[in-house]
Formats: sequence, structure tokens, C-alpha cells
Amino acid sequence: MIPIGFLEFGIKDFIEVLIITMVLFYLYRWIRGTFAIQAAVGLVFIIVINAVVSAAGLTTINFILRGILDVGVLAVFIIFQPEIRKLLYRLGQNTNLDRLFVRSNPDTIIDEVIDAVRTMAQSQTGALIVFARTSSLQDLVDVGVKLDAKVNSQLLQTIFNKHTPLHDGAVVIRNNRMVAASCYLPISQNQNISSVFGTRHRAAVGITETNNVFVVVVSEETGRISIARNGSLTSGLTIQKLRSEMKEALGEQEIEDEEVAFSPSQSELNLS
Repeated sequence: MIPIGFLEFGIKDFIEVLIITMVLFYLYRWIRGTFAIQAAVGLVFIIVINAVVSAAGLTTINFILRGILDVGVLAVFIIFQPEIRKLLYRLGQNTNLDRLFVRSNPDTIIDEVIDAVRTMAQSQTGALIVFARTSSLQDLVDVGVKLDAKVNSQLLQTIFNKHTPLHDGAVVIRNNRMVAASCYLPISQNQNISSVFGTRHRAAVGITETNNVFVVVVSEETGRISIARNGSLTSGLTIQKLRSEMKEALGEQEIEDEEVAFSPSQSELNLS
């Protein structure tokens, strides 16, 4: 009886250790490269000191440290608020479920965006186009310039023309409509983003870190085409590759052939 009980306890203990290890590993990946990692080290240091003090029988110091740890849960939520928010957004995003409830964008919308991106890439016109999939982005739309217009290549090119007042910021496409322009996106603080990418690319990554969106970026300096989703940036896409990625991300199944347009080699940066 005792060996069986010990065996059952050992299996449960192993499973618990495995789960805790996986959770800690993924938590580390989420907070790696941010100030939160230093805060986590500080909290672990306090816990270790408290254990040593408790073992040594130093009751007064132990009482003080326990008081600090009692408010530690609240401190954790305050300190790690950005990371916890990202975690909750990630848990709430499920691509398979999304496709059951989100209607796929028609080919005509992708064609219009592709046509605009091709022209802007050739003329090195900076652009930032956000497809709101299951995220409404209402807070961004509210502070932008409302449009409520059909997705149109010429309109996109006009908006991002550097001589127009709306060229700064992003265009948000939601429910197959261009709902707003000149929307300013949160800048990613991820230190793994290469210094060759500017504010426009960091904003593209930033909005995908906390929202289920797909972003198309055109570099003003080089004309390179990039996409961002799930906190990752893929740069140097051809028009053919961009169409493929858009159809996959926006729910389309068939991929049409497209002649390759100007664009340097492709590279992917995993920033998550």
C-alpha cells in the first residue's frame, strides 16, 4: 500500500513540476528583454532571503519580509501589468476559432491593397495598414480620422502621400471597410527589434503584441514590404509573397499567381 501511494504521489509531483517549469519558461520568454526581468530577479531574491532568515530563526526580520511578501501579489500585478495584459490577449486569441466567427476578406479588398502597396513600394512611400481581425481597435479609431470608406487603392495611395495631412499614422481596415486613418499605434518596447527598423515598423509590431491584427508596412527609406502579426515582423516580401500571406492571415484559401515586383530578399524576425 505504501509503495503504491508513494508511486502515485511521485507521478503527481512530477506532473506538477513539469507544468510549473513550462509556465516559468513561457513567462520568461514573455518578459525577456523588458524591465520586468530585473523586477522578477528582485522578487526571487526577497523570497530566497526570507527562506534563509526563517531557517535561521530571525523572527523580527522574518516578520518584516513576510509583510513585504503579503503585498507581493498586488505588486506583481502592478509591475507586470503590460506583460500580464499581453499574456491574456494571447490566451484569448485562437486562430481556429477566429475563422469560425470572422468573415474572410473578399479577393477584391486584397487586390486593392496589393495594388496600392506595389505602387507605394516602387515610389518609396511609407505606409502602415492594419487589418482588424477579431480586435475592434475602437480606442485607436476614436482618436484617428474616421473614414468609413471602401478599400480602394487610389485612396490608400492618396492618404499615405507625404504631402497630405493624413500620411502619418495607420489606416485601420475593419469589416471590409477603411474605418479610420492617421491612427497612432503603440510602439513596441521589444529590444530584439533590429535598429534598422524605425518607428513605423516598431508600431506595427506593437499593435500585434496585444491585438489580433495583421499589419502591412511599406518602408519610406527603402520601399521594403513587411508584415507584422503575433508580435513578429517579416521583412523583404515580394508582392507574390505578400498576397500569399494576406490570404492566409485574412482567411482566404486560394492563392493566385502574381508576377514578382521589386523587393529585396526576405527575412523573418521572431520577436515574441
